[in-house]
Amino acid sequence: MPAGAAVAAVVLGGLVLAAVIGPWARPTGVNLGNVFAGPSLSHPMGTDASGRDLLAMVLAAMRVSFTISVLAAAVAVSIGVTIGAVAGLFGRWVDGLAMRVVDFMASQNHFLFAILLVVLFRPVLGAQGAVLLSVGLTHWTTVARIVRGELLSLRARPFVTAAVGGGADRWRLARRHFLPHLTPSIITAMILLVPHAIFHESGLSFLGLGLPAHQASLGNMLADSQQAIYAGAWWTALFPGLVIFAMAASVGTFGEWLRDRYQPQWRSELRL
Repeated sequence: MPAGAAVAAVVLGGLVLAAVIGPWARPTGVNLGNVFAGPSLSHPMGTDASGRDLLAMVLAAMRVSFTISVLAAAVAVSIGVTIGAVAGLFGRWVDGLAMRVVDFMASQNHFLFAILLVVLFRPVLGAQGAVLLSVGLTHWTTVARIVRGELLSLRARPFVTAAVGGGADRWRLARRHFLPHLTPSIITAMILLVPHAIFHESGLSFLGLGLPAHQASLGNMLADSQQAIYAGAWWTALFPGLVIFAMAASVGTFGEWLRDRYQPQWRSELRL
């Protein structure tokens, strides 16, 4: 493993561990007598407008942002795998129609389309459901192309030709032959989509369109820091921003190493 990927793996592991155990080890609490205190030994990241320890808030927000991002990436991969598999398995006009839908979706501005989806579905699905749907419906196209390409390549393999000659139908081929070969690709694609989901959720929350304002998330913390910066509390924006960068960079670097090792042909298809 290259040094960069190894460092990314260590950083990612530390961030995940901090997100899991941090909120229990350092619970949040309001202290109106300690508002906008700068970084110190007792508060390494300072405090916010309510006197809450910013480190505790960041740890709680990391858990929420990680969870939302992984689930959102899973939604995107599920949609992409489904459409790519249908296109690759059935071919002909089904393939043509599916690829035209992929081309149309890929040509849209993802973030603007996501804002529209959140506005439309938030009253029905709630804030978290709308964010998950917006990521899923704006980040599946590359996965669909990759799955379709992998299936078209697998269909030309001798073992698939032999299975078809033995009477295997499409569903048996998909279950017994295609899925085991596609699983590493699906996992790698999901990892590579997590950084996009992190930025996506953070951007929506920053605009007030993501998670509810009372729920800790890194995007909400950045949104709250806008007024705090004018009061001189620069740390309220710096530390959540650095954590977002560290999360996205570590996941992205590790995912790119997996891609280059196991799916080097993806370099022109799926990148950050």
